[in-house]
Amino acid sequence: MNSRHAGRVPPSPVVTDSGVDHVRLAYHYLDSGDLDGYGSLLHAGLLGVAELERPAIGARHHITRIVAEGDCVVAMGRVAPQQREFVDVFTLSAEGMLRACRRYYAGAVR
Repeated sequence: MNSRHAGRVPPSPVVTDSGVDHVRLAYHYLDSGDLDGYGSLLHAGLLGVAELERPAIGARHHITRIVAEGDCVVAMGRVAPQQREFVDVFTLSAEGMLRACRRYYAGAVR
C-alpha cells in the first residue's frame, strides 16, 4: 500500500498523465514568456512557485527526465544558459492542475 495516499483513493492515471502534460507546457510557456498560458495551468491554491514565475531573461529549461506517480510529477533538467541542474517536484490537484512546486538545485562539485 502506498502510504502517500493512505485513507484516500489515489488519483486516476488520467489525472497523472494530464499533470505530466501540464508540467511540460509550464516550461514551454515560461521559456516563451507566456505568463497567461502558464497561469492557466495553476490551481487556485498554488504554493511554492515564486522561482518559476520569474524566469531570467533568455533562460531556457532543458528537461532530461520526467517521472510521475499519482499526484506527484518530478522534472529533472538544466536551465540554460547557466547550465544549472535542477529538480522540480510538482504536486497535482485532483483535476491535474499544478498545485505546488518545490525546486532543488544540484550542489557544486568540489
